[in-house]
Amino acid sequence: FEQASSSEIVPDPFSGYNRVMTNFNDGFYMNILSPISRGYVAITHVKVRKSIDNFFNNLYFPVRFVNNIFQGKFHNAFEETGRFVVNTTAGFFGFFDLAESEMKLLEHNEDFGQTLGFYGVGAGPHIVLPILGPSNLRDIVSIYPNTVTSFSNLTDDALTVYLTSTTIEQVNAYSDKTQYEKIKENAIDLYPYLRDLYEQKRQREVEE
Repeated sequence: FEQASSSEIVPDPFSGYNRVMTNFNDGFYMNILSPISRGYVAITHVKVRKSIDNFFNNLYFPVRFVNNIFQGKFHNAFEETGRFVVNTTAGFFGFFDLAESEMKLLEHNEDFGQTLGFYGVGAGPHIVLPILGPSNLRDIVSIYPNTVTSFSNLTDDALTVYLTSTTIEQVNAYSDKTQYEKIKENAIDLYPYLRDLYEQKRQREVEE
């Protein structure tokens, strides 16, 4: 992982709150999420975990499709449509990613935060969310449009379903790696390290 050369790169007027929330999240990850994930790994085959990840990826097809269109990436939007059709049908509602394994149709992950960045909207101040972790003002504002364009919008409480599914997706993803523990080992000061990693990652995604 690469860390930003200077904390001044990231606007951080809420650093006091962010540090407190980072400490809260760290306690949650290490004392609750990590033991649950290790137990989950022990009783769930890796292929089952991968299928769950595929299922959630398939649910977010509308978000990727719309934002590829908004950014003028029409070939990517077409490929996303092909992926959705193949994985929803032959892939049993998205549990199997046959579009990639059999047809070489790749995922093109775009969301409204990336679209705003594509049109020059700055990330704004860094904000750490409970459990969900590092974010910024631009990405928080984008939660609502991401919600209404995902399949969670088919329910009565779309935002709750979207945030719940996102959390479950992250728990499932967390179970497949020890990335967070490795980050902690490398970080002299955890909060700015996580902040800079997140902001650099999002900037790369906007520029792609």
